[in-house]
Amino acid sequence: MTFKLYLPAWLRGSLCFFLLIMQLYSLSAMAADSGSYEAPLPVQLSTDPDLCAYVPCKDVIAGADSFSVRKGRPAYVEAYQTIAGDKKLIGYAFLSTDIVDIPAYSGKPVVTLIGMDTKGLITGAKVLRHSEPILLLGIPESALTKFIMQYLGKFVGDKIEIGKSRTGYIGLDAISGATVTVIAQNQVMLRSGIEIAKQVGIIEPTIRPQAKHRAIAGKSSWGEMLKEGAIQHLVVSPEEVGVSGNGPYIDLHFGYLNSPVVGRNVLGEINYNSLMSSLKAGEHAFFIIAHGMESFKGSGFVRGGIYDRIQIAQEMDSFTFRDLDYQNLYGIEADAAPDYRESGIFIIRREGFSAAYPWSLVFLANKIDRETGARTFTSFDKEYWLPASYLEGGRPDFVRADPVWLSVWKQKPVEIALFVLLLLFTAVVYAQRDKLVRRSNRKHKPWISIPKYLIWASSVGFVGFYLMAQPSITQVLAWFHSILYKWQWELFLSDPFIFIFWWFIIITVFIWGRGLFCGWLCPYGSLSEIVYKLGHLLGLKRFQFLLPDAVHHKLKWLKYVIFVILLAVSFYSMGTAEMMAEVEPFKTTFLVGVLNRSWPYVLFWGALFGLAFFTERPFCKYLCPLGAGLAIPSTFRFFGLKRKSECQSCAACAVGCGSIAIDKKGEIDHRECMLCLDCMVMYYDTHACPPLSKERKQRVKDGQPLTPISAQGYFIPIKEIKQK
Repeated sequence: MTFKLYLPAWLRGSLCFFLLIMQLYSLSAMAADSGSYEAPLPVQLSTDPDLCAYVPCKDVIAGADSFSVRKGRPAYVEAYQTIAGDKKLIGYAFLSTDIVDIPAYSGKPVVTLIGMDTKGLITGAKVLRHSEPILLLGIPESALTKFIMQYLGKFVGDKIEIGKSRTGYIGLDAISGATVTVIAQNQVMLRSGIEIAKQVGIIEPTIRPQAKHRAIAGKSSWGEMLKEGAIQHLVVSPEEVGVSGNGPYIDLHFGYLNSPVVGRNVLGEINYNSLMSSLKAGEHAFFIIAHGMESFKGSGFVRGGIYDRIQIAQEMDSFTFRDLDYQNLYGIEADAAPDYRESGIFIIRREGFSAAYPWSLVFLANKIDRETGARTFTSFDKEYWLPASYLEGGRPDFVRADPVWLSVWKQKPVEIALFVLLLLFTAVVYAQRDKLVRRSNRKHKPWISIPKYLIWASSVGFVGFYLMAQPSITQVLAWFHSILYKWQWELFLSDPFIFIFWWFIIITVFIWGRGLFCGWLCPYGSLSEIVYKLGHLLGLKRFQFLLPDAVHHKLKWLKYVIFVILLAVSFYSMGTAEMMAEVEPFKTTFLVGVLNRSWPYVLFWGALFGLAFFTERPFCKYLCPLGAGLAIPSTFRFFGLKRKSECQSCAACAVGCGSIAIDKKGEIDHRECMLCLDCMVMYYDTHACPPLSKERKQRVKDGQPLTPISAQGYFIPIKEIKQK
């Protein structure tokens, strides 16, 4: 049996044109998938001593003609220039991911090769790999290259921040629409440079006051020390590193042994005294016990005593361990200690560490990318700070550096406040819809139209073009993956407007359905509605149309198909799904701009924009995967629009419904409804609503008074008024 869908010639032509445009801009997207986006990196890049055999070190240090093998922990290479047969040290090259693991907006680090001269001035930087979707199909990679070039000639110890500079700071121009990416990259550049500069002697290490320990009498059990924070627990699951298996990938406990409370209870009195007598002034001992699929000692331990899986981090400083920094841990004396497969005592022998201040144990692991199969280093850390009761005078004052997401929020307090006020204003206006529509009628409805027009204008101008806070299906896909694999609050907090907007959307979808966002606050939807209204004012009303019901009720499922396809493809390749998500014209409209895109995107955008003059919200009704994703939970909303029993046989509201969301029985499909409230204006209008109009005429004919309209949409009976 063959099913054929017969469509008018003009519609068949429009669909063919649409498919052609989709093919063209898909080809453009494939061409854009070049450069450093998800670029494959050799597996040996993270481990081979000859770093410069795999990356273009000469590109980041001009004049260098030879390089050393990797040195130090974290690793760097020395750059030399041959002058009169002699090699002269002119700088250092290093890989950012050898030093820090700071995720950008995608949740993955931007792998960057950095060059620095012997005075600590940055000589060059080159992005080798990134996973930022906005740099895939929106902002060109050249914008990131231009941003990084601002660091050239600057000292790695300078105070550099993104945006307008403050006193004592150097300000850098950001990339519009990629704030999170550049703030993360700023930390990558500075923290990597400072760490290497300290290691080679350009910057003096930070000297912190040492801890003064209290000797507390009595024994503490393992559980008591764990509860107090004197022992910390770090667990990494197999899923977090892209492998499968039963049990944890690594499950480790650790603590600071110089503290008498920890040392005596973990090692016992004799072993503790023996360890302390072997330490020199300024040396610090830690213990680690662990079990799981992976060893915290790492592969380097086997070949040469280099512990390449663990390090200690304290603010901008990191401390690593070699074979001479290791001692055997033969047993745990504390009561109720957990079982473990491996153990060890590690000693810091460098200046700069202080147990009086917080520090973190960092576990480094090889992570397998689920999409590409590539291996990259990633880090997992757990903070440790001795309890105040263990220190004389308690913990010292300490100001923590703001995380990336908090820095973004602090930079935009006024914009955030205005945005929240807009959302609250919209919710309040819609919550008062009954009062507003009662004061309106079909021909004259300023009480509901004026606030709606103000919200549309604010959504387009303020939310869309100024804040660039257009929600997208890519965020929904990211949520699915985060829920299934690893939830990262920092990733979603990194854009305050999108974060706030999505909470508003989630809450209101379950209260009123998707229509409040799609019909009132979506920047692109609002723009499309304004364009349709503008077409009416420009004299195009006679050309404006709605698709026939039969065609509409088939095409409306297209957006659901697109949503399911994008979701399915995202599990195969998130990058491919993000390319396909360009079916949303949001980036072209607000984030990148029509003038900055290649012609297939412009043609697709122009077709949708032009069509919006003639039919109401064509993209929203038939193509929007975000609308489809929100329509599904709209089925479970708490409140819907009101209906009368007469609505089952009356088609007056359906005739004027721009969303074509009212069926022949008068039922409203809230998955398709944009909550324009035109039907609710008619619901209370005694001249426009057929059953009300009929009763009004009958009352006038019979000489009966026209009583007020009840909340149910009927004239209140005279008896009830007399009783009141």
